[in-house]
Amino acid sequence: MSNPVSILYVRSAFDDRTAKAVIRDEALDLFARFGPDAVTVRRIAAAAGVSPALVVHHFGSKEGLRQAVDERVALVFDELFGAVATDPAAFDWATVETDASLAALVLGRLPPDSPIPAYLRRLWLAGDEAGSALFRKWYDASVAMLDALQSAGMLTGSADPPMRAAFVMVNDLAVLLLRDQLTAALGIDPLGPDGLRRWLAEAMAVYRDGLFAGPAPD
Repeated sequence: MSNPVSILYVRSAFDDRTAKAVIRDEALDLFARFGPDAVTVRRIAAAAGVSPALVVHHFGSKEGLRQAVDERVALVFDELFGAVATDPAAFDWATVETDASLAALVLGRLPPDSPIPAYLRRLWLAGDEAGSALFRKWYDASVAMLDALQSAGMLTGSADPPMRAAFVMVNDLAVLLLRDQLTAALGIDPLGPDGLRRWLAEAMAVYRDGLFAGPAPD
């Protein structure tokens, strides 16, 4: 299975990223933690170990840097979703610990300290334009993924494919958007390795076996 780790946000002891990439990645981290409006160019420069003038030199302004961050995050989704739609059979959908959903595909391939999930949550909850564009990408990818899996005989048919895709997507995104609240209620991070494994096990049990013990009441 291919892993698009080359385009993901990764920190390591041996860091050969360019100064421009370091600035962008530090901005992503700060935007995810505090929100873009609360973060100054000076603060980003300090986190990246460069001067504010170099930030402006590379990106023109904080808005230009914000656009670069959005493009970086979108690239992660483009490559990952493209891989799923092109060859869904390449992913082990029966193994709930890894590839049970698009959310699992994304989160399972991000480094544990990646700021991307928190950044996405901020974008979506704020109704940000870039967040809306990424939301649409996720929905379109969900439609394509379910269609490909149905064509491959891995899913049952649906009388309303767009609504089914929306339903699956909402279940995927709920754990991301409500991560903090779920962690407090469950006593375990649902996006951590153990929490995600438990979450997906229950999600797949519901998808495969249903929730009701008998026929649904009238």
